Amino acid sequence: MSKEFSITGNKAILNLSEQFFNDVNELLNSESFLDLTKCFINYHKKDSTRVYAYIEQFFINSSVDSLARELTDILKLLTVMNIDEVSSKINKYHNLNKEKDGLLKIVEEFYNYWRNLERYSIIKQNENSRGVGVVNFVEINEKLKNMILQAYRRIEMSILGEWPKVYRQVPAAADASIMIRQFDKNYPEIYKDLNKIPFITQVMIETPYITYTKSNKRDGVFEEVYENPILNTNINYPHFFCYPAKVGDNLIFIYFHRDLLTHGVSASNLFELADVKEIEEKTPDAIYIYGPKDEGERKNSFYYDKENKLYVGYIAYSDKIDYFGYLKKMVLTLNNVINIKKEYLPIHGAGLSVVLQNNKTVNIVILGDSGAGKSESIEAFRSLAKDYIKEMTIVFDDMGSFRIQNNKVYAYGTEIGAFVRLDDLDAGYAFKQIDRSIFMNPDKVNSRLIMPVASFDEINLGYEVDFFLYADNYSAVLDGCDSIEIFDKKEEALRVFKRGARLAKGTTTETGLVQTYFANPFGPVQKREECDKLLDKYFDNLFENKVKVGTIKTQLGLNNMQFEGPRSAAIELFELIKNM
Repeated sequence: MSKEFSITGNKAILNLSEQFFNDVNELLNSESFLDLTKCFINYHKKDSTRVYAYIEQFFINSSVDSLARELTDILKLLTVMNIDEVSSKINKYHNLNKEKDGLLKIVEEFYNYWRNLERYSIIKQNENSRGVGVVNFVEINEKLKNMILQAYRRIEMSILGEWPKVYRQVPAAADASIMIRQFDKNYPEIYKDLNKIPFITQVMIETPYITYTKSNKRDGVFEEVYENPILNTNINYPHFFCYPAKVGDNLIFIYFHRDLLTHGVSASNLFELADVKEIEEKTPDAIYIYGPKDEGERKNSFYYDKENKLYVGYIAYSDKIDYFGYLKKMVLTLNNVINIKKEYLPIHGAGLSVVLQNNKTVNIVILGDSGAGKSESIEAFRSLAKDYIKEMTIVFDDMGSFRIQNNKVYAYGTEIGAFVRLDDLDAGYAFKQIDRSIFMNPDKVNSRLIMPVASFDEINLGYEVDFFLYADNYSAVLDGCDSIEIFDKKEEALRVFKRGARLAKGTTTETGLVQTYFANPFGPVQKREECDKLLDKYFDNLFENKVKVGTIKTQLGLNNMQFEGPRSAAIELFELIKNM
């Protein structure tokens, strides 16, 4: 991306490698500020707002370009003169002091317009660079914030004639910044053009980071196709970035369109960012093309390139796919089909390693599809920490894998973070996580936050499994009955786990009681034959080693049980462990 400044939809992208500002004067004299002013005027012109009427009444010429230049000139003057001085000394603005209220309204709305945009800055790093881009990556955004606040406050003071009594140091520069760098990967010819896309090497997020996307649900599964989707595609390479994600022990390059920059940045709270050496030296296990603006219908799909031993994920741009679930779940699908080839068993669920107050360590895995109660169970465990838990490590919040080592089943994670549905969690949960989280559509159904939960080293340690439980969110726990049932026979357990039943909770477009093979539409559904063999192998091992395999009734799908259900189940599980 070589352009200094661009606005697409509700996203503003400032390329600080092309232009940076040393002071307020440089900021207001920049082409970037003029472009922003034009966007602001167009925004109000489209709806014929009162603000646009105020702007028009100041100037004779009503073209947007002319209005933008006039407004910019006035704002620049107000940083060095008060409104009365401007009116008395500059003939063309001799009546400006009579329009204080209107001008103040324009300034306030202009500032609000900027603040309501999702704002991103980009710094391009050259190979072996040790300059300002690297050293001052974080500080540079702070400097920009102070310049914007200084300009806003000066202009307001010049209109009102007094400084504010209360100062609020709100985020006024970029919500997030990315450092990018070009790499020349030794790709086969068919993928060579991907080298035109820069990689993200560093990310800075101003938390709490709140974003609104065009969609807040994911639909369907990702289909395996048998023609490479990169053929005949329309990738506008200057409009793309790459997030190199470490997903468990797999390396996946996520190439995404700038209109989906929200999701590319948010990935840093969920997937470990590969370092420069790994980008340079390692071949990716998969690539994912997310958001090319192709014409026609292209399925959300993945493809295995046998010749180059590379999985390729592909989703064409539409408003529908502007939802983080489309980034996360395709990445996990690619990860899972790779793992199935390695004879690892993908697990859609939550993995926990807990040290109880009596110093007993127990590793628990709860399997279930979206809305079954995985994250809610984790939070229930966390809330019981004082009474039961001395220490808790989240091995995975959504997707992990089983591997057989030393003739025992071990659990491994994939993500360093959690993509948590807020609807079914305590109202105060979001506020507890506000200092490090990314919030998506916080006032909508299926509102989410993305937060880091564990280090990359922690999730890849390997944890011997003690409990493997299926999350049943639709069955009520009757008086005198238990929330947890342990199976005696492998066949009975396999029937329940393979059935993958759950009551849909609005996280996808599904409704009612639905079934998904092994509760995992992200790989096992597409590779059912291979997965069947793995299930037999792993369940044989679990029962041979007397691992407790059963169901846990979270009751999350039942009315008024979204809090009490997971909590009651968690208490019962801890009591069961204590009495082992």
